Amino acid sequence: MSAAILREVPVDSPVHRLWAGTKMIGAFAVSVLLMFLPSWPVLAVTVAFLIAAGLAARLPLGTLPRLPWWFWALLVVGGLINVPVGGAAVVRYVQVLVFGLVLLATSFLIAWTTPMGDIAPALATLGAPLRKLRLPVDEWAVVVALTLRGLPLLLDEMRILRAARRLRPRENLLQRATDNPLIDILTAAMAVSTRRAGELGEAITARGGTGQLTARPNAPGRRDAVALAVVAVVCVGAVALDLLM
Repeated sequence: MSAAILREVPVDSPVHRLWAGTKMIGAFAVSVLLMFLPSWPVLAVTVAFLIAAGLAARLPLGTLPRLPWWFWALLVVGGLINVPVGGAAVVRYVQVLVFGLVLLATSFLIAWTTPMGDIAPALATLGAPLRKLRLPVDEWAVVVALTLRGLPLLLDEMRILRAARRLRPRENLLQRATDNPLIDILTAAMAVSTRRAGELGEAITARGGTGQLTARPNAPGRRDAVALAVVAVVCVGAVALDLLM
């Protein structure tokens, strides 16, 4: 898979300059729309909107993840399982598949155009009304931000561990028979994650605690209002197109 997953692509574009909260609101609106109206016209409009957003973000084609062959094989197997049920089941399967891929692409688009340091402050700002209910909004924002920041590092570590394991010589047939690559990689990944979590905790403490992660001043501007208006027009247009068809 591409190394750009969950990492910002460093290019200058109108989408990159948007406030992180604006992108999350737009993704939430698209998710709600597809949740209540996952029809083909709505899916088509949503896919066209995501393609337009990707072009506006000036993302290179190399940004797209290169999924392994077994992923596509599983999708084909899922479609073949629905063939005996009937054509309607296959169409419904493809519809659900497109729905899932659209949501996944929406999440990736946010990650590719947003610095990870802007996620926690945006979440804290969007969740400000929940503080009146005494909910730990800042703690939730910090957890999400650290998860998004740590996941690419974990993927890189697992990729390195997998490559190192392939280079390890196997001495005899017994070792080959008892060798379990999945357990070895997971065990090593857990050890590396524990070490990195300790180092990250020490670094956060040295810089003033987790409060610094949500204290970064950022707020929406005029361009964010325009972007949200575009998202609203797209959602209303998708609903209108569905009603007409």
